Amino acid sequence: MSFRRFTFVVSLASLMFSAVAQAGPVTWPGKAKAAVSLSYDDALNSQLDNAAPALRKYDIKVSFYPTLSSPIVAARMAEWRKLAADGHELGNHTLFHSCAKSKPGRDWVAAHNDLDKKTMAQMREELTTANAFLHAIDGKTERTLTPPCLDWELADGDYVKTLGILFVGIKGAEKIPAENTAMLLPDGHTGKQLIDFVKKSAQKGGLAQIIFHGIGGDHLSVSKEAHEELLKFLAENREVYWTDTYINIAKHLNENRKEGAR
Repeated sequence: MSFRRFTFVVSLASLMFSAVAQAGPVTWPGKAKAAVSLSYDDALNSQLDNAAPALRKYDIKVSFYPTLSSPIVAARMAEWRKLAADGHELGNHTLFHSCAKSKPGRDWVAAHNDLDKKTMAQMREELTTANAFLHAIDGKTERTLTPPCLDWELADGDYVKTLGILFVGIKGAEKIPAENTAMLLPDGHTGKQLIDFVKKSAQKGGLAQIIFHGIGGDHLSVSKEAHEELLKFLAENREVYWTDTYINIAKHLNENRKEGAR
């Protein structure tokens, strides 16, 4: 797969996703006003070279969603294992990063990776194999999923709805009120823009999700300086923003939902 062709993305502003409302308000640990999930998709060199050291510096835990067919996974396996050992999450982003070729700007999608033509049986096999691959890297048995391109319609149905049981949580399909969750896929954003996005989410006590790709390089990139500015802000305001791995946030939301249903 040629990763330099990942110039698709919608408009790379903030994306709002509707969700099924849970009973009761969303609350966060330590009386935080909002939860923040930082994630890094596709297994890029700049994530290991630039993001990982900055995350270590500010002691912030995040989620990485590597495309497992990427040669960067095999070539730098020890570093992916180190990320997991440091407390970061390695989540499922599938083996081959299939997306819907029928959508605008998707000329880069190879015919054999066209999600529109894949079946539920094929996707189940791919997702379970990816989970096994990740288990071989970090030894863990629970996963969350970020669907590539945030597409999940197959030739024969919605795989998030059918195969969601394989995961603790799925990005873009959170079961909380739509007004309480916002997602940003940055491309060239400044540190101030990233921080403003997080601040806005706190006004509604919500979940702010930032899905990064390149950090100071690769595709859909933000500068190292902008990225570090955001991390510094989050580290200095831990009492306001609960920043954690997506799997920990998903588990917290699941527990909230159970308590609200009692």
